[in-house]
Amino acid sequence: MQITRLEHDFLGERAIPDNAYYGIQTLRALENFHITGIPLKSEPLFVQALAYVKKAAALTNRDLGVLPEPIAAAIAQACDRVATGEFDDQFLTDMIQGGAGTSVNMNANEVIANVALEIMGHAKGQYEFCHPNNHVNCSQSTNDAYPTAFRIALSNKLVGYSRMLGELADAFAEKGTEFRDVLKMGRTQLQDAVPMSMGDEFRAFATNLREELLRIEDSRRLISEINMGATAIGTRVNAPDGYAELVTQHLRTITGLDLSLAGDLIEATYDTGAYVQLSGVLKRTAVKLSKICNDLRLLSSGPRTGLFEINLPPLQPGSSIMPGKVNPVVPEVVNQTAFYVIGADLTVTMAAEAGQLQLNVMEPVISFALFTSISYMTNACRTLREKCVVGITANARHTENQVRNSIGIVTQLNPVLGYEAAAEIAKEALKTGRSVYDIAVTERKLLSQAKWDEIFTFENLIRPGFIQ
Repeated sequence: MQITRLEHDFLGERAIPDNAYYGIQTLRALENFHITGIPLKSEPLFVQALAYVKKAAALTNRDLGVLPEPIAAAIAQACDRVATGEFDDQFLTDMIQGGAGTSVNMNANEVIANVALEIMGHAKGQYEFCHPNNHVNCSQSTNDAYPTAFRIALSNKLVGYSRMLGELADAFAEKGTEFRDVLKMGRTQLQDAVPMSMGDEFRAFATNLREELLRIEDSRRLISEINMGATAIGTRVNAPDGYAELVTQHLRTITGLDLSLAGDLIEATYDTGAYVQLSGVLKRTAVKLSKICNDLRLLSSGPRTGLFEINLPPLQPGSSIMPGKVNPVVPEVVNQTAFYVIGADLTVTMAAEAGQLQLNVMEPVISFALFTSISYMTNACRTLREKCVVGITANARHTENQVRNSIGIVTQLNPVLGYEAAAEIAKEALKTGRSVYDIAVTERKLLSQAKWDEIFTFENLIRPGFIQ
């Protein structure tokens, strides 16, 4: 038989498992919200950030004489233990919930209160000694505690994502160096364009992704502005004088982040623009990453009837019916991840727009969309680097033969022969199947062998100079 304790709120009494550190309001959330099946504990950085917020509040309330020293000390110690992940299994509320995050806030308040009670030598549920609302939530509202913790968690989560994105960019750059002497045909509109180095192609992938690291840092600066101390709607109701400024200082010390207090707390309490900006950055990177994966799939297509310029690492059989078939499964899974992130951006957009008057109650779905997007993008970058990019090889002989036999190289003759003459050569080559060399040098003798050799050196093909 399970041992329980009775807890009450203004709706009545409920029996809580006595080994649970959460309380009655968390229990009601568990009964009411069965949406994602993904509990708060799945985002340990969010749980950690909630503990940081509650510790900063307790220290500030102690400093301002609002909270007795013994209670503040027990809360702070409990927060330290929660922040290490010791009680992650007690954070069970669904990531998407009604109430603007109140269930998440109360989950944290109840767990921290009960841990503090044990530290003080009391039993769980003896809230007269340390109360979830009166003490742990002192001088706070969900409407400032939740978004402050959310922003702290986002900032810390972005650090890992930035590192993984940077490592992926580095992997592409290393391939750029490895493939610097691989001659290949560049293409526009999927048609032959002009020659290039495969190294330059892969180096460009790296540059393309490294641009996103700057955008991520811009977004981190935006979310470093917090509304802690705003309480319910930004008027600072129930918070002592100087609380908002002092709690921000404590949070800077506890988190090591360059947090700043918003200048207009009423505006900051309902504004979700920073989330829209961050979501847009994630979408932008997802679009770029998906385009790169499209290119990898095209470049590796074949092996006999496609471009076959590169080989992706073979990871698994690609068909239940076609023997020997190997598919570009990693670029495909990254494509799909990108589609999710692009869709999540619309979720964030709609949720941000749905805010009304002094509060945006849709912040839980914003947090779910951003947390999952960052997690999935981090995993996608890691998977693409480890399972694909580092193992890519080039089919250098094949790509050089494609260049030498292409019609696109006729573009190099424009400065020497003029566009009209070059176009005639291209037309003839396309019609007859003969090479540009045969028509321009051997048949029509429009330029000498020496001039051809000067124009079509390997170096001039990949880094063309102006030759007349």
